Amino acid sequence: MDWIGPILILLLFILAIMFPLKKGSSWNNNCPNLPPGPRTIPILGNLHMMDLKRPHKTMIELSKEYGPIFRLKMGFQEMVVLTGYETVKEALVNQADAFAERASVPFFEDVAKGFGIIFSHGENWKVMRRFALSTLRDYGMGKRTIEGKITEECSVLMKTIETYAGKPFDITTIMGAAVSNIIVSILFGKRYDYEDATFLRLLNLFSENIQLSRTFDILIYNMFPRLGLLLGSRKIRLNNRKEFHTFLQATFIEHLNDLDENDQRSFIDSFLVRQREEKKKTTEGYFHYENFRSVVSNLFVAGMETISNTLRWAILLMMKFPGIQRKVQEEIAKEIGVRQPRTEDRVKMPYTDAVIHEVQRFADIVPSNLPHATTMDITFKGFFIPKGMQIVPLLSSVLHDESQWEKPYEFYPEHFLDAEGKFVKKDAFMPFSAGRRVCAGENLAKMELFLFFTSLLQKFTFQPPPGTSTDDLDLTPAIGFITSPVPYQTCAIPRS
Repeated sequence: MDWIGPILILLLFILAIMFPLKKGSSWNNNCPNLPPGPRTIPILGNLHMMDLKRPHKTMIELSKEYGPIFRLKMGFQEMVVLTGYETVKEALVNQADAFAERASVPFFEDVAKGFGIIFSHGENWKVMRRFALSTLRDYGMGKRTIEGKITEECSVLMKTIETYAGKPFDITTIMGAAVSNIIVSILFGKRYDYEDATFLRLLNLFSENIQLSRTFDILIYNMFPRLGLLLGSRKIRLNNRKEFHTFLQATFIEHLNDLDENDQRSFIDSFLVRQREEKKKTTEGYFHYENFRSVVSNLFVAGMETISNTLRWAILLMMKFPGIQRKVQEEIAKEIGVRQPRTEDRVKMPYTDAVIHEVQRFADIVPSNLPHATTMDITFKGFFIPKGMQIVPLLSSVLHDESQWEKPYEFYPEHFLDAEGKFVKKDAFMPFSAGRRVCAGENLAKMELFLFFTSLLQKFTFQPPPGTSTDDLDLTPAIGFITSPVPYQTCAIPRS
């Protein structure tokens, strides 16, 4: 199906020649200090220049010609791209208020309708994010209560892997199930068996939608929303979302019927209590069903896809670099031994900590970041950017900034170690983004990554299948909005 992209671009180019349409620009071209950018052509804008499979790579190349702040136009959609650590930090952290809004992008508006956390705007976003953060803390995020759930899940995962008896298997499904059970325990107050049909169906719905949200589809949808409506992937995505919402509605009613305000057992219970409190005070509010299903969907996919993909990258990289895997295992043996790893062990394990951080940096899970928007007219680093302009703070350019990383395109745990082997924090480490829109589950993700990773390498050595060498292992990521490794087989050899 690789021919679809070039043919569609050709058709759009023909339309551009036959019907030179023009849409009003957000820019005042008489302004002398606009960001630079490549020349556009009618209708397509700069689409003809883009690597449709990995647009973030094209943006990084363009930054070498136009600088760290430049304009792009994709169809009728205008944007400003920010690249490099210094520029992205200045926008998202030092001038956070001016860059805090989420851009109104057709693809995301179709997904969330402006509700929830990730894709919402203004006061709705503030209220939902505040509630989510406080409720996640109440249910143990960053505390021993949630650590117990993670270690329990680690034990189940290890026993499941043992059943493969060192034979090749694909870790994707069971890793997704184990990681998802953590956020499920918070959201729904329960856990699922890895073979539970309902659970597997939910995981498949989200995984399929992530796979269908190919970068090319998103580009076309956002540039030409009416054309995007014709994409076959959209119908599948909407049907999958409808099926998940049906499950959520049944879960919502179940929790509503069993609700005890004095014994709240899940995120859903807390939402329902706030909903009742809000109805007593006002007829209009934020704790309605549309926000409920969007918030739960946001937390579910964020708690599943990013962490499970990072751990899959970790296993692949340990197979690729067995010397690094051995050094991690030696540190685990020295500092933990055979007992269950705990989060407090991290401070005594600088090399393991460095490897986990380097996995996140190298994997570059969300390379293009989610688009922001300016909340006001602003002159930023000498360039005028109008209110409401879509902003792309390119995380990939930060995680591969040559001024910040010694070997930006290699897997090199020493990025996070000093000359004495002590762990070193790096400001340019931004896999969770930064500023007002930083990932709400960052602390939970860090805890999960450490406990799952150390538990896996404590119990097993991961090797390529027989007949496959380390040179055969492909580190080229699969195509998609979320960067995942291509499917692979691994052999988990039990350690004595």
